[in-house]
Amino acid sequence: MQAVAVSALAHVMAVDDDPYVLDLISSYLGDHDFRVSTAANEREMCEVMARDAVDIVVLDLRLAREDGLEIARRLRERSKVPIIILTGRLEEADRVMGLELGADDYVTKPFSPRELLARVRALLRRTRMHERVTDSLASVRAYQFDGWELNIRLRRLTSPLNKPVPLSNSEFNLLVAFLAAPQKVLDREQLLELSRLHNAEVFDRAIDVQVGRLRRKIESDPKAPTFIVTERGRGYAFNANVDVVRG
Repeated sequence: MQAVAVSALAHVMAVDDDPYVLDLISSYLGDHDFRVSTAANEREMCEVMARDAVDIVVLDLRLAREDGLEIARRLRERSKVPIIILTGRLEEADRVMGLELGADDYVTKPFSPRELLARVRALLRRTRMHERVTDSLASVRAYQFDGWELNIRLRRLTSPLNKPVPLSNSEFNLLVAFLAAPQKVLDREQLLELSRLHNAEVFDRAIDVQVGRLRRKIESDPKAPTFIVTERGRGYAFNANVDVVRG
């Protein structure tokens, strides 16, 4: 087992019994400002995770002497750490089973280090956004913007005229996602997950429909929105100053 330490923003745990793959992951992600620890088996992985916080696990499902699917299952039972599984290009059943056991994404071997880096970054963005929204639901009493108020605990939106505006569950979660990250561009995948629309039956255009419905409820002119603005090719951003009421 070896560990590579750099000035890291996030700690990646790579589990594979192929030294070449571990070296590739460690070197490439390390060169892009991640701290990387590597393990050849579950025992080594657990040793690292027992003494250090891990932000994401990259796990090969085809270990020579261990069942990667069982490792993924046990890991998910005791931890919410994001998991990216590595599978062979033809091993569709393993990919499906890994995702059903709680893995968050997969990369097929042989893989491009650049693709793995992109998936690690994307998964960490989604995870951190989930954490912000979860924190909001737990510790924030209300959000206020331009005379509007969204009461988190009552799940109630009030207009500047002090009139209640009904929201569906997905519209409420979508608005919470925007208010938890004002002035930041959120892509469709993030918003789909945060509004609880993300599943195999829903395409990314679904988020555009939800945004359109939410705009009709909070924008003075939904066709020329000033709150939820479109960032072409990137997603949407909430363009307003947001005050947080805690307690």
